[in-house]
Amino acid sequence: MRIILSTFSMLILLNVWITLSNGETGNTKNDSPNVPVLIYHRFGPVVADNMTVTTNVFESQIKYLIDNGYEVIPLRKLVDYYLKKGHLPSGRLVVITADDGHKSVYTDMLPIVKKYHIPVTLFLYPSAISNAPYAMTWEQLREIKKTGFFDFQSHSYWHPNFKKERTVLKPDEYEKFVNMQFKKSKEKLEKELGTRVDFLAWPFGIYNDELIFKAVEAGYIAGFTMERRHTSNHDNIMLLPRYLMTDSDKGNKFGRILAGKPSQRNSSN
Repeated sequence: MRIILSTFSMLILLNVWITLSNGETGNTKNDSPNVPVLIYHRFGPVVADNMTVTTNVFESQIKYLIDNGYEVIPLRKLVDYYLKKGHLPSGRLVVITADDGHKSVYTDMLPIVKKYHIPVTLFLYPSAISNAPYAMTWEQLREIKKTGFFDFQSHSYWHPNFKKERTVLKPDEYEKFVNMQFKKSKEKLEKELGTRVDFLAWPFGIYNDELIFKAVEAGYIAGFTMERRHTSNHDNIMLLPRYLMTDSDKGNKFGRILAGKPSQRNSSN
């Protein structure tokens, strides 16, 4: 009976996944999303590592967007487009996200966000919040929330490497582990921040059909990868692409990313 129910559940989830994956949006106002979604991680006065974007460079990128007629839209507006719940504005669009919940989001990113009034989605793994020395606290996140510019979504519970975990855990242990990573993150974020959490940024950009099914089962309606390209009508909503930003992405190089012609590099978060 358990096998039959499990198979039935998988069939239901498969139908949900196919529905969410359908790229035919029927949107008549803007028939092609073609939107770059940018990923940031850490900020600071100097480049501490390859995930750090200096604060001056980040502000210069925001100025570039404004000077070149880009509208920064909330990530949920893009997701709603795929779910046929709304239209995208016409013109040049871009989405800004930041992963991990690093404390520099509070010290460096927040003042710029408030200065230019831009929406940002933070993908957080709750195990680090108020625990890891590099991470923000729940109090800081609640303060950030009050600005009205930030949305909070899941990056799993503690940012595991699912490929590695699958090699060391037994199948039933791995299944429980995946369920915990997706469900506990969502529950913790919703409890602490009082917000709807239904987007998932895949840790290290790792995903497969099994993980997608588990994410949908846990209540996620959209997922985000690290493919360096713009979104399109043909995208699976659980695998929407994003550009990983580094400190070298400035000036003309930043412009090439926005134009969908980025330089190629291998990175993971």
